[in-house]
Amino acid sequence: MRAQIIDGKAAAAEMNASSLERAQRLRARGIEPHLAVILVGEDPASQTYVRSKEKACQGAMIRSTVIRLPGDTAQETLLEKIRELNADPGVHGILVQLPLPAHLNSDEVIEAIDPSKDVDGFHPMNMGKLALGLPAPVPCTPAGIMVLLRRYGIDPAGRHVVIVGRSRIVGRPMDLLLINAHATVTVCNRLTPDLPGMTSSADILIVATGHRDTVNASMVREGAVVIDVGINRFEGKLYGDVSADVADKAGWLTPVPGGVGPMTVAMLLSNTLDLAEQRG
Repeated sequence: MRAQIIDGKAAAAEMNASSLERAQRLRARGIEPHLAVILVGEDPASQTYVRSKEKACQGAMIRSTVIRLPGDTAQETLLEKIRELNADPGVHGILVQLPLPAHLNSDEVIEAIDPSKDVDGFHPMNMGKLALGLPAPVPCTPAGIMVLLRRYGIDPAGRHVVIVGRSRIVGRPMDLLLINAHATVTVCNRLTPDLPGMTSSADILIVATGHRDTVNASMVREGAVVIDVGINRFEGKLYGDVSADVADKAGWLTPVPGGVGPMTVAMLLSNTLDLAEQRG
């Protein structure tokens, strides 16, 4: 069998068209949706991500302000910039591009963002609301995965979902979303014994490790839904965390590129508009 492709580009295009309509309605009411992004340092991947976010905002009529700070920026300087954006009523969403340089305390930076402007959904207050199933901004990548599952009629309720990777950006909030969706969830990490045994038991397998070929076909159940979150660059090409041979065994598969990635940006636009609508 050959896996059916879960097309993130098509789903993101639909969401972005909807975001444009929402932004136009806000502007008709005199509200200019505004996302502020803080980029510290010259990390190439972060530069690429920020440019893609700028372009997406432009296409959706969302004002995008990118604040570029040098890599040696002091913690207090960064916190003061966040406080300025918190106090600016014209800014609806604040995003600090991660990872930050090693000398900066990411936890303190995230906690400094006003929870009502936390477009990434990483603030402890918003993560706590997510755990309780209360309305709050949801981290963009996990939120995008849930949209893809719904779009393709894949209901996690009552199914065994295995997540490989426990990061605060993907794995942990993904776990909470799936629990709220009545799935049975197992979260694996690098110390998990018998990882192949775990992954091969999954009805839905989500791989988010940031390492190429973490999962191959021998580790996947026949007909399983496989969501590949990874983006790894090797010799000028992009690869996911899942080996190419998985396409011959899975029932459903997100490609890299063109799967989860476009949905992450689409959800960022949607979250920004949610926050603008709440303040409007």
